Formats: sequence, C-alpha cells, structure tokens
Amino acid sequence: MALAQMNNSNSPLNPLLGTWHLRRWSIGYADSRADSCPFGDDASGMIIYSADGWMSACIAKAARPHMSSESVRTAPVDERLAAFESYFQYAGRYRLEESASGLQVVHEVTHSLNPNFLGTRQVRQVDLSEPGVLILSASDVLPGSALARHHRLIWQRACA
Repeated sequence: MALAQMNNSNSPLNPLLGTWHLRRWSIGYADSRADSCPFGDDASGMIIYSADGWMSACIAKAARPHMSSESVRTAPVDERLAAFESYFQYAGRYRLEESASGLQVVHEVTHSLNPNFLGTRQVRQVDLSEPGVLILSASDVLPGSALARHHRLIWQRACA
C-alpha cells in the first residue's frame, strides 16, 4: 500500500483509522534492568485516529481514587497532583511517514495535559504485523540521566 494512499485521511486504506484500546505500556532499559509499566500492568487507555487527520490518546492508572471535592478546582492540592500523575493525555494532527526503520506515525501535539508536550512532534514506529493489534514504539533518554529506554505500547482495535 502506497504511503500517499494511507496518508489520505479520507482513505479506507489508512490502517490506523479508528479506535484502539491499550493492552500494555512497557518501557525497556539499555542497562538491562527489568521492564517497567509506568501506570501498572492494569493501566487503561485509548487512542483514536480520525479520518480527517486528528488523533487523541489517553492512558490512566487503574482504580484512580476519586477526589474529595466535586470540582477539581476545589480539591486539595495533593489530590490534584495524584490525578495529574496518574493520567497521560495528548491530541493533535497526525500523518504517516516512511523511514529507514519502517512505517512511522508523527503526532503534532496541539493539546496536552502536560503543557511541555504542546508544539512537540511525537514520532512512533508502527507495527501492524498482528491482525487487530497496533504496536507503537519510541526510544528516548530517561530524564536526568544518559540511560536509553524504549517505550512499547500495544493497542487492540476496538470492536464495533
């Protein structure tokens, strides 16, 4: 399938179109330490790729506690911090690109819970080798260190 055909946001040939549910988010480390799961083994999440070229992704720890206030604005600071630390979200435009290592999706972030993500390009390697499964991966450096790490997010296509 040609990249131009896949990148046409109205094309049914775009393999990312639709809604995907998180099965697992793990991080591997270059120093051979055990993989970690930032939001636990039972994290939940959703990523949506729309036909008009927009995407939205969110991931949350399981069993997030309710706040003691009806409104996040009046909840105690420690409860707001816990809510922020247990949830990850961003959204924006997306496009598919070919690279030397294969198919990539580029997310151009326009909205994010973390304001530092705004305006960034989040590039993910795409693996669609298993039917109904989307694996997105990316490498970076552990903040505050020189340790390389590799994120691997496994998504299952949502059933209609």
